[in-house]
Amino acid sequence: MLFDTFYTSLCLFSNKYLDDIDLSKDIVQEVFIKIWDQEIIFENEFTIKSCLYTSVRNKSLDYLRSKEYKVNRKLSIEDIKVLESDVYFEKEVLLEEYSRVVTRAIDTLPSKCKEIINLSLKGFKNEQISEELSISMNTVKTQKRIAYRKLRPLLKGYYILIAHIFYM
Repeated sequence: MLFDTFYTSLCLFSNKYLDDIDLSKDIVQEVFIKIWDQEIIFENEFTIKSCLYTSVRNKSLDYLRSKEYKVNRKLSIEDIKVLESDVYFEKEVLLEEYSRVVTRAIDTLPSKCKEIINLSLKGFKNEQISEELSISMNTVKTQKRIAYRKLRPLLKGYYILIAHIFYM
């Protein structure tokens, strides 16, 4: 259950440090294997998230400090110091958490609304969505209104989180 819930978010989080998605996947898998092998029991959801994100961060930073990485060094020492900062860590954890919440909320939408919102989030304009899905502009607008009406109550408590992210 932990793996299914957090794997994608943790891979994207690690990738913010490493800029290598395959390596990020390996690191996240190592973290889950360690948790499995050590049979770690978590008290609540907060400790689970904290442990997972902190472990992935530390493993990612360990790799950046490794001899293997230094041979092919892509980042300066100053860049690594920024990645090691608590501010960077907290901001990235919040962004990944918010992304996971938004994705879960979008998954509750009816299929057509979900498809239109996902295209919109990818930067498609209403005209492009209309052409891509072979539907009228009015249908796109109506489906977006339906989606926003359903998403607003699901994401209501997360507005503060968004504001916090952008003011860090």
